[in-house]
Amino acid sequence: MRRTVRGAPALLVAGTTSDAGKSVITAGLCRWLARQGLKVAPFKAQNMSLNSVVTPDGAEIGRAQAMQAAACGIEPSAAMNPVLLKPGGDRRSQVVVRGRAIGEADALTYRDYKERLRGVAAESLAELRAEYDVVICEGAGSPAEINLRAGDIANMGLARAADLPVLVVGDIDRGGVFAAMHGTLALLEPADQALVAGFVVNKFRGAPELLEPGLDMLRGLTGRPVYGVLPWLDGLWLDVEDSLALSVDRGPMRAPKGPDTLRVAVVRTPRISNFTDIDALTVEPGVDVRFVTAPHEMDDADLVILPGSRATVADLTWLRERGLADAVARRAREGRPVLGICGGYQMLARDIQDDVESGAGRVPGLGLLPAEVRFAAEKTLGRPEAVEYGHPVVAYEIHHGVIEVDPGAPATVPFLDGCRRGSVWGTTWHGALENNEFRRAFLADVARRAGRDFVPAPATDFAAERAARLDALGDLVEDHMDTGALIRLLEGGAPEGLPVVPPAGVAGLLPAGVSGAG
Repeated sequence: MRRTVRGAPALLVAGTTSDAGKSVITAGLCRWLARQGLKVAPFKAQNMSLNSVVTPDGAEIGRAQAMQAAACGIEPSAAMNPVLLKPGGDRRSQVVVRGRAIGEADALTYRDYKERLRGVAAESLAELRAEYDVVICEGAGSPAEINLRAGDIANMGLARAADLPVLVVGDIDRGGVFAAMHGTLALLEPADQALVAGFVVNKFRGAPELLEPGLDMLRGLTGRPVYGVLPWLDGLWLDVEDSLALSVDRGPMRAPKGPDTLRVAVVRTPRISNFTDIDALTVEPGVDVRFVTAPHEMDDADLVILPGSRATVADLTWLRERGLADAVARRAREGRPVLGICGGYQMLARDIQDDVESGAGRVPGLGLLPAEVRFAAEKTLGRPEAVEYGHPVVAYEIHHGVIEVDPGAPATVPFLDGCRRGSVWGTTWHGALENNEFRRAFLADVARRAGRDFVPAPATDFAAERAARLDALGDLVEDHMDTGALIRLLEGGAPEGLPVVPPAGVAGLLPAGVSGAG
């Protein structure tokens, strides 16, 4: 591939909606290009997600970009996701720039950041294009969010600034994909339309010949090709960006459940974050994982997990209002296993002093672990290591809450960076369950305490499972997209002379001479 004056070739994967498949297709393109011997990097200028990860250089970025980097066979870096928005309470988000939190903003005050962030995004993309052979960019939401176009730095604003060809992905499983694709294009101004090179249909089920008439009409209406129709394949993606993609039951096991099935209930709080911690359990044979929001849904669970939270105090209040706090406390008194991770660990403590995240001051925790939580202004970011259950553990941590365990508290033993008392464990570390030997030892301990016959499968390798799914994404691109056309698009940019699709406004729908006023 030739390099342009702007650096390495790049393209933007946009979508008709959130969760249309942008992250998946970006990862698939990255994997396929890496197989061709190219140095590939992913990029998402602005990401809104509560699932994040810490890079080797100590920066916080979106989890999806880290997995796209894995698809490329490289380590993630701050340049791959220069702006990360982490939604909290009161319609505000924490703004993370180049891996460091710089403040909180709502939809209106965020405008004050935009010019600075536009420059940060442009510099980050230029950095990657100078280092790699090709960069695959992922958009955010939809490029047709015309109310946000003036300040856009992630979709057509980025494409225009960097002269990127754009593929628009539509999720046909939702229905209305042709209207969504045509409408997305029609709502863009002509200069933006000039960069939209074509479409990709995602999650198709059924006979391809039944789809072809619609594809032909889309080509005729827009003057643009369809670069591929990707079939529906369940369970491809582990590291989803947000709770839109959460299913109630994520485990491989289905009813009926026998005595050797380990039942795991994950409390789905309103501001759940880093729920990707659970992914390693979903690929473990014999483990049934489900998300719960009511006390009775955890009645038969062998393990209840309180996951991370972007708003610990608010989610703890929600637990109490729904009766979940009492149900978790009752389990602990009965000696039934409970695991708290990061924000969930903070909830298990005796007291929480939060003058930073919620400003609530001192708030009583669930009191299930002998610990105190104090929120610090500076966020802790790290990639710690330890030995637990006799096995090495590599993890990452992202938190404002600093937890101090009472020294010499009775019946309390260390657990990773946290502690365990009885059948209640707590740690701030994310990703610990991805360590195979540790995960198996932990699950065996849980099964023993729960009186379950479950025995962990000795051969389950989470890293290999993730790699296999990334390979499957690469196969989707190779088998179902016009890869020759993709290479030409990367090398030459958006074709010249693409037709402008007129907007579907009222004036275009009424006969000549008929007024829309009435």
